[in-house]
Amino acid sequence: MHQRSQQLDSHLFRDDEPREERFIDLEVLAAAIWRRAWLIALFAALGVALGVAYLLVTPPVYTAATRILIDENLAKFTQEEPPVSSNMRIDSMMSSEVEILKSAQLARTVVLAEDLQNNEAFLNPPKAPVAWLKSQARAVLSLFGPSKSDRQTEEANIGKATALLQQDVSAERVGRSLVIQVSFSASDPALAGAITRAYADAYLADQLEANFDATQRAMTWLQGRLDELRQSSQTAALEVEQYRAEHGLTASSGELISEQQLSDLNSQLILARAETANARARYEQFKSIIESGAENAVRNATIPTEQPNSTLINEMKSRYLTISSRLQDVEAQFGEDHPQAVNLRREQGELERQIFRELEQLTETYRNEYSVALAREESLSGNVGTMSDESSETGKALVKLRELEQRATTLANLYQTYLARYEEASQQRSLPIAKARVISQAEDPVGPSSPSRTVVLALSLVLGLFAGGGTAAFQEFRERFFRTSEDVRDALGLKFLGYLPLLGKTGRAGAKGGRNDRPQNEKTVTVSPNILRVTKDAPGSSFAETMRNTRHSADLLLHGNSRVIGFVSVLPDEGKTTVATNFACLTAASGAKTLLIDGDLRGRGLSRSLSGTSGGGLVEAIAGDKHWPNYVRIDRATQMAILPASGRHFAHTSELLSGPGMQKLIDEARRMFSYIVIDLPPLGPVIDAKAFEPMADGFVIVTEWGATPRALLRSTLQSERRIAAKAIGVILNKADMKKLARYATPGGAESYVGRYGAYYGDRVE
Repeated sequence: MHQRSQQLDSHLFRDDEPREERFIDLEVLAAAIWRRAWLIALFAALGVALGVAYLLVTPPVYTAATRILIDENLAKFTQEEPPVSSNMRIDSMMSSEVEILKSAQLARTVVLAEDLQNNEAFLNPPKAPVAWLKSQARAVLSLFGPSKSDRQTEEANIGKATALLQQDVSAERVGRSLVIQVSFSASDPALAGAITRAYADAYLADQLEANFDATQRAMTWLQGRLDELRQSSQTAALEVEQYRAEHGLTASSGELISEQQLSDLNSQLILARAETANARARYEQFKSIIESGAENAVRNATIPTEQPNSTLINEMKSRYLTISSRLQDVEAQFGEDHPQAVNLRREQGELERQIFRELEQLTETYRNEYSVALAREESLSGNVGTMSDESSETGKALVKLRELEQRATTLANLYQTYLARYEEASQQRSLPIAKARVISQAEDPVGPSSPSRTVVLALSLVLGLFAGGGTAAFQEFRERFFRTSEDVRDALGLKFLGYLPLLGKTGRAGAKGGRNDRPQNEKTVTVSPNILRVTKDAPGSSFAETMRNTRHSADLLLHGNSRVIGFVSVLPDEGKTTVATNFACLTAASGAKTLLIDGDLRGRGLSRSLSGTSGGGLVEAIAGDKHWPNYVRIDRATQMAILPASGRHFAHTSELLSGPGMQKLIDEARRMFSYIVIDLPPLGPVIDAKAFEPMADGFVIVTEWGATPRALLRSTLQSERRIAAKAIGVILNKADMKKLARYATPGGAESYVGRYGAYYGDRVE
């Protein structure tokens, strides 16, 4: 027993350690789903029912749609150059067109075109219950507002219709294309189609009107601007001519005469300076030749071919060179004094003098040419200076003239530009082409767009399944009761003795039944109702089998000729009285002498189930009024001895159960009975069981299946360590055997409970 106490302490009082993370066990998950399948199915059915209710109360809505292509190429014939397109520009344009389609102005146009402000089907369509309640509330509140005139009422109806139309119409770009889809939803399919077509027509008309109005406004402004520019241009041109006439700025071939004259003089002066420089160069050249002497002049002079006497001078120079050559030959052969040498020297000298005279005459000619060129240059330079002085004054006037001409030219060009724009706008105004066209005409819808029965029912089913699954998961996470043998072993570390099935309602503990009319002092009694003697009435049932397993475990654990076994529970109404009575019936039926004591002095459930128990009981036996066997009753069916509780109430019941009187009673009973079974109070509310613990050999803990929290029983046993140490095992009472398999772990024994039925000969109802 001491070793068992240590094992229980190590289990019940071990610290909670975090479990290692494990992968989700699909079999465990499937078992949990199957266990809560009824709850999931209930929520799914509820979701479908709500979906059906929604479909029944929600009026159908029909949607008609049309598609409009925004195509700027439609107006390409009226434009000289197509506009440059870019992704950013296209996106901005499409967004602008969508906003135009959603605008209040276009909605008002459609309202007036279709007379929607007087259309009751449009203003007050069938509504869902919530929307109907809201509309009724607004209608009631509007009764308290100020009264309106007919005109105000009409405007109010138009405003309401416009707001409703804007609310129900949808315009959105189709992907990245230039197409806009316009759709409208209404309770009437014909109304939805008509309004959608009217929207497309109103949009195209609005584009034409917008183009016409913009062109008309532009033409009006351009007309006024053209008149101003025409007057300004004419005035500027007149100022140019007047200024030119006042300052003598006459033009010829596009240039002023004074400018042409000055240009000619400059050209002549440039030529004159070139001629003067040329003449001076020739003069200086021949002047230097003459100054070098006759002989050097004759030898070195180069005679220009353009001079009239150049041929004569060249012939004389040629003769001079020939004579010089002969002279050198003669002097070399005959000497300088030879007569022929003397004649040649005389002839040479004569030719030298003639040539030098010709060169002098040529030099004088060059001097005269230089003088004439210099005089002409000086004359032209003087004329240019005079003309320059006059041109400076003309230039100042010319700057002002250029300014006037530029202003006149600018005004003339601006006038021509605005005139071209005016003509272009005039042509576009008369051309009724919009930049949009309908590519998909709206038709009257043949079926409702919402609510979609398939979608609503599928969504309702899915939401119901999710809600059921969530609730089931919540319940699974909050599952804290004892369901299987593994729960007992994992939570308590105690031996699991078996399941006791939930019995039929043929009676209940505490009900008075089965009494007879025998005298009260009679020693025989009848145990009733039937659930207290199942082991006798149905010895082959699973209930009786669990009781036999409990007895076997008690026999193995408890040694000795007599065994005192207490039956306890942690909460009231867990069926410990039923279990204790059936256990005593089992041992008594097997021939063992058994004493059943009702130790629950406050509840007295066992005593109330017996017939003919008046005249005292356990309390009187402990008090010593009479010897305790005088209060023992014998069950007629099993010959089991029963010591009921007293009919009187006591506050200090724990003192009675732990006192010497009780100790004496147990000691004497041990000598007379093999099994002493005592039905003790629950461990939770009172300490009676703890007080009786020293006299007991073992305890059987009765726990209600699916009702007793695991944490409660564990904490109770942790506080009642001596009782836990003497625990024979745990019985799960009131088990629903049909549901038991749902809580079994995959492959657990509980999964095969249904296959054990053939081994149980009797069924318990």
